[in-house]
Amino acid sequence: MIEEQKLRRNLSLIADVAKRADVEIILAFKAFALWKTFPVFREYIHSTTASSLSEARLAFEEFGAPAHTYSPAYTDDEIDTIASCSSHLTFNSLTQYERYHQRVLSVNPELSLGLRVNPEYSEVETLLYNPCAPGTRFGVSVDKLPTVLPSDIEGFHCHCHCESGADVLQRTLVHIEEKFSRWFPQLKWLNLGGGHLMTRKDYDVELLIALMKGLHERYPWLRIILEPGSAFAWQTGPLVSHVVDIVEDKGIRTAILDVSFTCHMPDCLEMPYFPDVRYAEHVDETKSGAEHFSHPSPHTPHLYRLGGNSCLSGDYMSAWQFDHELQVGEEVIFEDMIHYTTVKTNTFNGITHPAIVMLHADGTREVLRQYGYEDYRSRMD
Repeated sequence: MIEEQKLRRNLSLIADVAKRADVEIILAFKAFALWKTFPVFREYIHSTTASSLSEARLAFEEFGAPAHTYSPAYTDDEIDTIASCSSHLTFNSLTQYERYHQRVLSVNPELSLGLRVNPEYSEVETLLYNPCAPGTRFGVSVDKLPTVLPSDIEGFHCHCHCESGADVLQRTLVHIEEKFSRWFPQLKWLNLGGGHLMTRKDYDVELLIALMKGLHERYPWLRIILEPGSAFAWQTGPLVSHVVDIVEDKGIRTAILDVSFTCHMPDCLEMPYFPDVRYAEHVDETKSGAEHFSHPSPHTPHLYRLGGNSCLSGDYMSAWQFDHELQVGEEVIFEDMIHYTTVKTNTFNGITHPAIVMLHADGTREVLRQYGYEDYRSRMD
């Protein structure tokens, strides 16, 4: 359930930052692509960022503006349509640039071309999400750039963050400028990617604005672009599930839900991270073995694994302490499940997706999408 009032709160903050810092902040579809909410977004922002043909089309056809597009690898059968749906197109490598730059400009002469560069610095600790880890497939390192850039390259694109603070950006900018500022006089724009979680309560918005103003002072000809995803939909709504059964083995109780971690919340297993569950407290994984289940604290006896409804053995997470005995039919509510969750779902096992609902500012609820058998069947066509 996405809550319009909370979404507008985030959008207002982002629009204010963009205005005060004189930067362009655009929506990254990789984290949020619920196109039926785009009329709300268009009141606050003007562009989006895409990483595939489908995302570029979504930007052009549903958001109503050409995309800022970057992909690790464009292909012959998609590149022309991507170019026609884009305002900016960033190449991941010099070989991709050589292969396609003339072709895309012949399709869309208004395209602004860029290169993704690798500053070889990132504070993202989880390797799965670290784009600058050794051996990365993302971007051109400083030693591979020519002294004079091709004349049709107008921008650099860097992406080094994941739900990071402004202090991380401050440290990252030192590396970006140290390595790449010698090329800035040849450019028109600098895209600092996503991961700037400016709508998180403890994010230092004033530092972000100061950093952007500092860039403008040093490089006044550069247009600065940020493309966060999570920041737009951060804390805008929960995933509401229900207990369908409670099973026990070797003293471990599992509340089986009508949602799946592997199908609906894959980041929980991939990263992994433990989502907040309303009216429950997460118990450290190392303390949630059978012994802990069998001998819970007398003050907190209601300890459960939460299990998904797929047949993957590992489709569960441990463990949450509730303040009461769970009953079949009651709700288990996962907080902050709009960003990434809604775009990373899959149809493994034919598990039905949760419906997507908008809670409007006036308190009314609108079902944006209800899923069923035909959605699964169409994936197998």
